[in-house]
Amino acid sequence: MKISAAVLRGPEDLYNIEELDLPEPGKGQILVRIVASGFCHTDSVPRRAPADAAFKPLVTGHEGAGIVERVGADVSSIVTGDHIILSYDSCGECARCLAEQPFFCDHFVSLNIVGADQQNGSATDAAGSNVRTRWFGQSSFATYAIANVRNATVVDRDLPLETLCPLGCGIQTGAGTAANIFGIVPGQSLVVFGTGGVGMAAIMMARALGADTIIAVDLKQGRLDTARECGATHTVLAGTEDVEAIVAEALPGGADFSFDTTGRPDILRQAVNCIRQGGVCAQVGGTEDLVIPAVALNGKMLTRVIEGNAVPQKFIPQLIGLWKDGLLPLERIIKTFPLADINAAEQASADGSVIKPVIVPARA
Repeated sequence: MKISAAVLRGPEDLYNIEELDLPEPGKGQILVRIVASGFCHTDSVPRRAPADAAFKPLVTGHEGAGIVERVGADVSSIVTGDHIILSYDSCGECARCLAEQPFFCDHFVSLNIVGADQQNGSATDAAGSNVRTRWFGQSSFATYAIANVRNATVVDRDLPLETLCPLGCGIQTGAGTAANIFGIVPGQSLVVFGTGGVGMAAIMMARALGADTIIAVDLKQGRLDTARECGATHTVLAGTEDVEAIVAEALPGGADFSFDTTGRPDILRQAVNCIRQGGVCAQVGGTEDLVIPAVALNGKMLTRVIEGNAVPQKFIPQLIGLWKDGLLPLERIIKTFPLADINAAEQASADGSVIKPVIVPARA
């Protein structure tokens, strides 16, 4: 079928809206009319890929939400007309998946980012050439997408998909870090470095879980103001104020947890320094090598985050419940863009002027 999609053809290219031919859904797959899709920093990863990585041309987008138009063979849990939120893909067969840990799927990288399925593509352009449309099992910066049953969560049909689509990755990752990795309980403390969508979700979830002290660190005062509205008890303007000194004053001995969402090694070192012995520091994003003094980790734990250790079909309904209760105020961080303005959305995501851009394909 004919679809409109934002195609990325080179690392320095702008997205170009093109007409593609998308195949019918196959075994275990569904065809989704995309209502909205959040723009995540990970959608810019292909721009930084090695020249021989065979990443392009492709359609990105992995926080899609929409309405099921058709289902493929052997699909019974999802029916035409269902409203769904899409998340990451997994094989469903490896030991980690069978242990209900699809975020540790043995084939995560191949299914979601690189590997044969990602490189071969599943759509064709006007010239008959392949365009990859399986980014995170969805490629949702398009009017329609093919997804697998495993990366779809059915939700109530009266829910606003433009607001809830980021639950599929960024919000899930931040909130999942607070809930599933840290396991925050009332009275504990958290320092969040970077208040983009992931960091803001961690702040929201920490407040919902009863954290006593939540310190937000960012370079932009406007984002720190929003962090206050979302649950931060303290804010630090990075580059102007001494982060470690402020944390030490607010939390003698250090915080229980810290979360670096910037991916920068220098910031991660600060995040490690801000936690107490027995504390946990988590990081998401970034690909640079890390150099941390050994003694800085004495009695501390450091981990890298994959999707907030979240099982989407279980965690997304929990997040929707928090949103209904006013504890996950996503409306404060979202700005929508039509598909034609996807390059403006990417720029807004990159420069931090919009915390969570959301692409709405049907909007002119």
